[in-house]
Order: sequence, then C-alpha cells, then structure tokens
Amino acid sequence: MTDRTTAPSLGVRDVLRLPDFRRLWAGQAISDVGDGLTLLTLMLLVNQLTHSTLALAAISIALAIPPLTIGIVAGTYVDRWDRRRTMIVADSLRAVVVLGFIAVGRAELVPLLILLAILQSTLGTFFSPARGALVPRVVPAEGLLAANSIGQATRVIAGVIGSGLAGLIVGVAGLTWPAFVLDAATFVASVVLVAGVSRTFGIPIPATTTVARGVGASVLEGLRYVGESRLLVTTLLAITVAMLGLGAINVLFLPLIVNVLGVNAAWLGAVDLAQSASMILSAGLVAVLASRLRPSTIVTVALIACAIVTGLIGAATGVGQVLVLLFAIGWFITPLQAAVVTIFQTEVPDAARGRAMATIQAAMSGASVASMAVAGIFGQLIGVRMVFFVGALVIGIAGIAAAALYRGVGTAERESVVDESTDASSGSATLAA
Repeated sequence: MTDRTTAPSLGVRDVLRLPDFRRLWAGQAISDVGDGLTLLTLMLLVNQLTHSTLALAAISIALAIPPLTIGIVAGTYVDRWDRRRTMIVADSLRAVVVLGFIAVGRAELVPLLILLAILQSTLGTFFSPARGALVPRVVPAEGLLAANSIGQATRVIAGVIGSGLAGLIVGVAGLTWPAFVLDAATFVASVVLVAGVSRTFGIPIPATTTVARGVGASVLEGLRYVGESRLLVTTLLAITVAMLGLGAINVLFLPLIVNVLGVNAAWLGAVDLAQSASMILSAGLVAVLASRLRPSTIVTVALIACAIVTGLIGAATGVGQVLVLLFAIGWFITPLQAAVVTIFQTEVPDAARGRAMATIQAAMSGASVASMAVAGIFGQLIGVRMVFFVGALVIGIAGIAAAALYRGVGTAERESVVDESTDASSGSATLAA
C-alpha cells in the first residue's frame, strides 16, 4: 500500500452514505457540541467562583494532562478491547462525570472540579483512539481522507455551536447547571448512535505476529512499530515540530489583536469565524486533493503554507489583514489534520491502530502544551510579533524537513497492512443506496 490510494477517491457525500460511518460521524458531532459547551462553561464557572487566572490555568492543565500521561497506555487497551464497546462505555461514564460538575457551587470545591475534569479527559483518551482506529474499519482506504476531513470540519462547527450555547445559557439564565445537563444528554445521544455500528467492526483484527502480553511491553511494541516506519516517523516529527510553533501563536493571538494592533476585543469573534469558515469549506476540497496528491504531499504543502501565512499575520498592521490571512490559513489546516490522521490509519495494521492514534495525540498535546507554557515568557522578552515570526520559522522548518524526509517514501513498509486493510474495509466498501 502506498500513502496514496490507487482506487478512485471517495468524496464527503460518498462516505456519508456509509451507514456505520454516518453513525460515528453523527455521534462525534453531537458529542463535540457538548465538549465545546462544557469547556467554556467550566471556564465561566471557575472564573465566577474564584476570579483567579491561576484557577483557570489549573483547569486547562487538568484537561491536558491525561493525553500526555496515560494516552499511550489507553491506546494499548483500545487495541485489546472491543473498540465500539470502549466508545460506548467511555461516553456513558462521561455523561455521569459531567453531571458531577453541578455539585461544585463554592470556591472551596474547585479542587473537586479539577479532579472531575481530569477524569473526564481521561475517559476521552480512550474514546478518541478507539474512534480513530474504528474509522478505517467502516470506511474504505480511498475514502479516509474525506472521512477525516469532514470529522475535522464538524469538530470546528460543533465547537462554535457549543461555545455559543454556553454563552447563551450562562449569559442569559445566569446558571451553569443547564449546560452540564445538556452536555450529559449529548453523550447519551453519542452512545445510542455508536451502539448502532456493526459489532463486527469493533473487534480488533488479530496481529499476524506475536503480541506483547504486558501493558508496558505492548506500549513499547506500539512505539517501536511507529519508529520502524519512515513514513510514520516523518509525519509524527513534522506535526510535533509544527505544534511547537502553533501552540505559542494560539496563546498570543489575543495579545496581538488587542495589545499590538489596538483592536477592540469584540473583533475576536469575527476573527475566529474567518478561520472557522475556511476550515469548514476546505473539507470539500480534500476529496479533490486526494485524487491528485499523496497525504504526505498534502502535509508538506500545508505546513509550508501555514508557515508563510503565520509570518504574514505577525506582520499585519490592521484587523482586516488578519481576517483575510486567517481565512487563508484555514484552507490548509483541515487538509493537514486529515492527511496526518489518514497516514497513520493506512500505514498501521488494525491490531496496532489504537496505540498509533494515541501516540500522535500525545505528541501533539505535549508539543502544544510545552509551546503554550513558554509563549508568555517569550512574548515578554522578544515581543508578540517576534514570537509569530519565530513560530512561522518553526512551522516552516517542519514543512521543509518533511519534504526532505518524505522523499523516496512511496510504499508502506509492511505488506500485511494491505491484506488487513482489504479485509477490514470489505464489509463497508459498498455504498448504501
């Protein structure tokens, strides 16, 4: 198998005609609305109870810790358990945990809120790799880019809807508990939809080689599998380095708009909408790219384009320029994210996909958190604009390195992936009428 499918690529409409993928996609969409709703509501609740930026930072860190610490271990169990059932159990438990947020009504109970946030994020580290590993079972290889792109676009839309609902509920009603109840309901809806996925797809395909028995050995086996593939290592390295640049930019975007450009904070909504709009629209572009470019080529081009646009944002002198540039960068972000996930899904056999998806999730989260942690310091030392220029340089280095390292990588390094992927997609390759 190459990192570009030889069969005609499938578009967004084609993959949505697959009943099992449609259920997974709808479940993700509803659940993501709830995630966006709860994230902003949590921040509003903590701010309301404590008026402390330290407490807000603690919640953000609490949500970021599980993917960094137990994410890869969770991927090991995803490769051992029924993935469909894992998703059902994870979202069922998350529905209960979210309702626990309602009990926190006093400042002294904020530590409990943080513990519940860690628990919710931990359950998410099981759900996400399970879903990522399940998608290649219900979607044929030639439709993975489209499936992953619509997933990314839907996440953006859902986040905007969820945040809007949070602002409406908390702002109008002055209460946070209705938001948590609604989020619990989204998890229940996700459970119902995932339960409709064919059971046969949930069971991992056994490995053709000896499988490590211990959890630690299994984790090392998954890392070794990634490390032995030049295609996977290059992709992982490129996106991790890129996140070192993007993480800092995300933190300093507000200071750039408000402090450097002197623009009213009310413009932040319009600025965010500009990028979100192009990310959504670009989902339809991915199917066209899939028929012409390898996923590795999409990664390289997208990274270099993001580097150029990021540097231009740092040099912007007005909010109008920022709006145009963010609309431009959104056209590259969705294809980039979809291509990275697709490479891991197609290069890794089903028996190891959970660990592979958890590995890339942990690497991206770690790089993003590390970058955000130092962004404020460098913003003070060298200035916000200069951080944008440095970030652009880092992203550009990631793109150039990817172009060099991808060269000569045309075929997957394990022929068994072909056989397993063929077996996995045979039950869903026929589109529903």
